[in-house]
Amino acid sequence: MIKNGRIFLPPPGDESDFKEIFKRLAAAGAGRPLGKDGFPAGPWTPELLAEAISQIDSNRIGVDLRTVQLWFQENEKGISTANIRWLARVFGCDDPVATSEWQMELSAAQSRLSAKRRKWKRAGGSVAQEIPDTALAATFDDDTASPAELKRDTDAKVPRRRFSLARKSEAFFSHGSPLNLPASVFAGVTALGFLSYLTGIHSVTYGRADGVVKQVGFLWTANWTFVFMLFLPLFLAFVTELVTFWKDEGRPKLVAQGDKMESDDAWARSVEASSYSYWAVFLICVLFAGLFQWIGVSLIPLMKGGGNYATDWGSLAIVRPEVISVPEAVVFTGLAYLYMCLCFYLFFVGLMLLYTVIHDLWRIGEAASYRPDVDYQHQHEASLRVMRGIFRCTVLGVLIAIVMKVQSAYLTSRGENIVAWLVSDMYSAFYGHNDASAGISYRRPTHYSSLLIAISTCVVFLYGSIRLGVERRLCMPLWRMSAIVALLVAGYLLIDAFAGFSILLGVGVLLAIYGLFDPGLGRWRASKLGSNQSVS
Repeated sequence: MIKNGRIFLPPPGDESDFKEIFKRLAAAGAGRPLGKDGFPAGPWTPELLAEAISQIDSNRIGVDLRTVQLWFQENEKGISTANIRWLARVFGCDDPVATSEWQMELSAAQSRLSAKRRKWKRAGGSVAQEIPDTALAATFDDDTASPAELKRDTDAKVPRRRFSLARKSEAFFSHGSPLNLPASVFAGVTALGFLSYLTGIHSVTYGRADGVVKQVGFLWTANWTFVFMLFLPLFLAFVTELVTFWKDEGRPKLVAQGDKMESDDAWARSVEASSYSYWAVFLICVLFAGLFQWIGVSLIPLMKGGGNYATDWGSLAIVRPEVISVPEAVVFTGLAYLYMCLCFYLFFVGLMLLYTVIHDLWRIGEAASYRPDVDYQHQHEASLRVMRGIFRCTVLGVLIAIVMKVQSAYLTSRGENIVAWLVSDMYSAFYGHNDASAGISYRRPTHYSSLLIAISTCVVFLYGSIRLGVERRLCMPLWRMSAIVALLVAGYLLIDAFAGFSILLGVGVLLAIYGLFDPGLGRWRASKLGSNQSVS
């Protein structure tokens, strides 16, 4: 039968499982265009079918060749719900009615294959200790390859993957122990702290031209101690927890008709889709935030003996050469900036993975809305857990930006140390004087860096709120989360803008810390709402 210029075969409507139906249709070339002579163009091959599915306009991600190869092989692997949709488009020859019929037929065939697979596993488990591996393999069809042969065959057909920065970066968060990244960041700043002790710049003061004696020691620098010892490790830990949950637990539950391997392949394709973004962020972090900033802020001033930047531990050799020499300062600042740029690359990778999780969950939810047998309870629970994780990471990201801007503002102020400066600002709100903030004007590149971090973090939170926050169960917690984030951002923007800014900042930080411990912000109400819905 010809439909839309392609070979069309109607659904058989028998009790065949997915493997049996797929074998017949692939051999007949169902869904392939007619040749120039008007005859069938031949059977499907894995390469041709993968290309045909990937060329469907509404399929933005495509399908992995390895996944299609598994359909052709004699094994227990089935097909995911998402791929059923695309395969039905191919077998249905892009006809809406035929596609709908094939989608129902393939779903039923996949269910029959899953039932057979469970029966095989139960039978295999009961006799596994009595039957050798060779005999167990013989219980299947004669042309079925053993698992080892299947692996060799798959490896032989799948080309060696090229290096992918996106996959390697995602592996830092999803493979190994969740403590690996936070511990590595903490160990790095700890090593820098020991080096600051050895060089003598861990706690140093210097007298400024206007008579102010300022504390500029490395361990007194808030954007190195608080950020890399506390906030960034916590951020990486929360991102790791959320990505691991979504990849290993949340996503497979929402695509329950597919297997774990196909779910991992689909997640890998989602990560790979942002490959250019990973390279762009890597280049910006390493070249601009790392190398060029180090040259402009530290190396050139150290070589020339000064610059239009506030003196800190990195340029201390200019004003206190008896404490640290210029060569020592060059080496120490070089190591510090290298460490910093790599850490902030991990930070932005975390943000991109959070975006990927949000988009993946939203896309699966959109596809599931067209299926009548969807368990919306899993989807609601996944959305709520993802938004809680996003909120925690957003709070930590804005806190990182706040600490960076506070440190930058302190260096240009008249405060003797950062704690005394903040306390003096609180007093100034009540007593009407603000001498601590009347400082000297310097270039402050950290202000720009902190702004980029704050904006990037809030964009991810906003995207999650738009994509996932439309559900009724998320509305009340989401408004509370948004209020805390808005208060934090307001505190960040108003740093050093008026006398008493630290009071507003302190209130926002306290609420943010509470939100880290209870991201649901009164989640008993959400639970109560869910109970009411289940009763009604």
